[in-house]
Amino acid sequence: MIYRFRIILDNDTEDDVFRDIEIRENDTMEDLHNTITQSFGFDGMEMASFYVSDEQWNQGEEIAMMDMSEAGNEVKMMNETVINSIIHEASTRLIYLYDFMNMWTFYVELGEIVEEAEGTDYPNLMFVHGQIPDEAPEKTFEAEEDDDDYNEFEDDLDIDDYSDLDFDENWN
Repeated sequence: MIYRFRIILDNDTEDDVFRDIEIRENDTMEDLHNTITQSFGFDGMEMASFYVSDEQWNQGEEIAMMDMSEAGNEVKMMNETVINSIIHEASTRLIYLYDFMNMWTFYVELGEIVEEAEGTDYPNLMFVHGQIPDEAPEKTFEAEEDDDDYNEFEDDLDIDDYSDLDFDENWN
């Protein structure tokens, strides 16, 4: 079967930027990553991760490009994870982060599952809308919006005064 995805750039501009692609359900998440980067004109050399998402686009389990986890905290790897093991009729959304320095963020949604068309090469870029900006859209976080006066260093603590810290400094 063929999965048809719409990949939408998360940006705060007036212009929508998205791509519609087709890919085989038994291809890997790494194949999907490569298809997304190519369809948006990236070289694909930066770190990236997919995150399983719910209907409200909340970030869930990570599917990583490289295993950067600590022992005991196993993560799924893109090159070992088949698309249909993550995405199916009951779970249709992913968040895709590309280039952790610039945080290009994309919403990936399964739109349709169809039969493979004879004579079509997959993956297949079906539709292109909008041009990707020169720089990743700047992210604003709720904490920044809710409390502009917050300063993490204004807590009235003297870092050289250990008397109120409730521990024995001669513990060793």
